[in-house]
Amino acid sequence: MAKQDYYDILGINKGASAAEIKKAYRKMALKYHPDKNPDDKTAEENFKKAAEAYEVLSDPDKKARYDQFGHQAFEGAGGFGGGGMNMDDIFSQFGDIFGGAFGGGGFSGFGGQRQRVVKGSNLRIRVKLTLEEIANGVEKKIKVKRKIKASGTTYKTCSTCNGSGQVTRITNTILGRMQTSSPCTTCGGAGEMIDKKPAGADAQGLIVSEETVSIKIPAGVVDGMQLKVSGKGNEAPGNGIAGDLLVAITEEQHPTLQREGDNLHYDLYVSIPDAVLGTSKEIDTVTGKVRIKIEAGMQSGKILRLRGKGIPSINGYGKGDLLVHVNVWTPKTLDKKQKDFFESMKEDEHFDPKPESSDKSFFEKVKDMFS
Repeated sequence: MAKQDYYDILGINKGASAAEIKKAYRKMALKYHPDKNPDDKTAEENFKKAAEAYEVLSDPDKKARYDQFGHQAFEGAGGFGGGGMNMDDIFSQFGDIFGGAFGGGGFSGFGGQRQRVVKGSNLRIRVKLTLEEIANGVEKKIKVKRKIKASGTTYKTCSTCNGSGQVTRITNTILGRMQTSSPCTTCGGAGEMIDKKPAGADAQGLIVSEETVSIKIPAGVVDGMQLKVSGKGNEAPGNGIAGDLLVAITEEQHPTLQREGDNLHYDLYVSIPDAVLGTSKEIDTVTGKVRIKIEAGMQSGKILRLRGKGIPSINGYGKGDLLVHVNVWTPKTLDKKQKDFFESMKEDEHFDPKPESSDKSFFEKVKDMFS
């Protein structure tokens, strides 16, 4: 089943400003908030959809990728785009959107006041990919140093907030008694504090450990794209959830192929004899070498299109093409015999340029490339 468009979920158009996106999300979130819709699974699902849409559209980089590639930009990367969102994620990341309307993020629709879930910090790495890996998709195993809970670390209930992670304050105003809640500053909202920790652990009971993380990279990614592997960032103390591993894609330059979107370009140089008499040449593609035929009388500047030999679309809409640009190589130095031959051909009618209607101009070829 196709996922619903993020703009439709929030009821906005693609030209909406950051302020309009935030306003639309807050409206949806308040409408479907668990406190207002207790035991309503449909409202809970709409609440999650709105948070997922806002998580992407409020981030300029993610919004740009979504506008270009749609939901495919985040598939295989985990996180919200992969459906891994829960209510804890929403209230830990978007609690500031609700302000004090629901007690600063505490809510009763799920069995009383819920403590704030602490999330570990994210980690960022850069992964270099060859054009072949981008074309075919690849699974990379990367060594990552991340903070994890040290063995032997124990936690105890925070004495300030009694484990709720929230501190409630009652203030007298002209409108009456107002109750507000905010994260406990003693435990950072986790509801727990360090009880015991082994030597070598930091103040939160964490140690640095090296782990091999498997990252599945879909075919068709582009340079600068960022993927997310949920739960592979630094762990959080106590009952907190781990942060994410953010993977930035870097595309390595290919020795013979140039990428342009989903299409590839290859410059093929042929000699004058080969262009006149015809030949076959072996060229590089992202799936291996292929042999192509050069017809007799091939003109310099001719573009041969090999359909489907380019990069797969990350949206899943087929593959690009490989455009082979034929360049007839003119020798710069000749011996006497060769010079005499070409001197004798100067007046030969077969060497006079006679472009036909099929021999398109440079501008026509460029136009065809983008049509």
